[in-house]
Amino acid sequence: MLSIKEKLDQSLGLLKKYDWLLNAYILDFFLDDHWSKLPENWQQRLENIPLEHLADLLEEHDHQLNWPVDLMDLKQELHKLYIGRAPRNNVENSFPCPLLDHPKLKYMFLKRVKPKKHHEVTRMAEICALSHRQTPVDFIVDFGAGVGHLARILGYGYGLQVCCFEMQPDLNQQASEIDLKLESMAAKHLSQKESEHFHRPVHLTQRLESGTQPSQFLASIREALQLEDDQFRFGIVGLHPCGNLGPTLMRMFLGCPQAKFLNFVGCCYQKMTTQATHPREQVHGYPLSRFFSEKPECQLSYEAREISCHAMEVYHDRLRAGDYEHLRIHSLRAAAERIIVQQFPGLRHCALRNVKHSPGMTFHQYFQKAVQGTRFEALDSRLLSSEQTEIDLANWQRIISFYTLRLMMAPLVESIILYDRCLFLMENDCQVRIEAIFDPRLSPRNHITRAVKP
Repeated sequence: MLSIKEKLDQSLGLLKKYDWLLNAYILDFFLDDHWSKLPENWQQRLENIPLEHLADLLEEHDHQLNWPVDLMDLKQELHKLYIGRAPRNNVENSFPCPLLDHPKLKYMFLKRVKPKKHHEVTRMAEICALSHRQTPVDFIVDFGAGVGHLARILGYGYGLQVCCFEMQPDLNQQASEIDLKLESMAAKHLSQKESEHFHRPVHLTQRLESGTQPSQFLASIREALQLEDDQFRFGIVGLHPCGNLGPTLMRMFLGCPQAKFLNFVGCCYQKMTTQATHPREQVHGYPLSRFFSEKPECQLSYEAREISCHAMEVYHDRLRAGDYEHLRIHSLRAAAERIIVQQFPGLRHCALRNVKHSPGMTFHQYFQKAVQGTRFEALDSRLLSSEQTEIDLANWQRIISFYTLRLMMAPLVESIILYDRCLFLMENDCQVRIEAIFDPRLSPRNHITRAVKP
């Protein structure tokens, strides 16, 4: 079985070989003729298959289709190297909260919570409660707590003390109001014995920066929880800390002797700082490990990190179902990019309005909605009907094929980031475990990093 370092070395080899694919910006597809960069045998095969067959490239098992040998070799290499995305039904990690099934109170825990968030907070709370059972602590610190959905399940459902760090005061205000409403409701439907384990979360309005010192962080906790000294133990949790916040949590975990376990699920890898993007900063979001700091070839482009955050499984399902209309939006945006850059050569990748695709929407309709309120709104509409634009729009299937190939590589990029984080924690004497815990169709960033230190 390959070690993490062996997997990383082999992964970097694939990155170097296919950097032309990972570093390609999809809206430059027509401008930079990305199609011509594909091997000729790939082009020939992809031009002549039903689009639903592309879904095979995003599945773990192989189909008996006549794919090019080198493309199948790539797919097998990827599956050997990246961290699996399907959560396992593990009885060991099962620690359900009975109060979430209470006919009267369950709505208070998850009121106005969308299915995605519902799935995430209930599963995350279960794992955090399990971590507390395995590594007992005095309280848990929840970073980026929002309106406190996770903290509420931990505090009232599992009876754990939680200190919430949230930078937006209005969210903390909402969280406190929901806490009090839940307590009021519980008083009507639970006996005193049934609610004696309740711990109301403490909501602290504070921003955690990469430069925040452990001593500052600990002082904030002491004040919020009214603790007299530093003789306490705690766990750190974070549900989808964005960009650099994930690495900041790891550094804070390592910098505080009182922190005993860490559970977090990262997201928005494209927002992490790197040496290439922020050369003047002392610390970066990636890479973190000493092992990677000695490998300049480990750098990941913005485009590579951005594609790693997309929902591969959802795209797979749309391909398999023949739901191509929704997938054509990339071709419309790429055709628009060529028109814009031809008129304004120095304005690549300008932000346009997000346009939700609707059945039967024409390119003219898309363009007018996308450029509304921008300087491009005044462009002559005749530009939208040029011969080149018609050719671009006719090749919309090519862009779907190309995008599918990039999605096939996406789990490798995410795994490289997660392996780097794992090594960083292991290099600092932590026991580390990374696994998928969420349904990737509901929550694409579904891997939790769990660490314990002496």
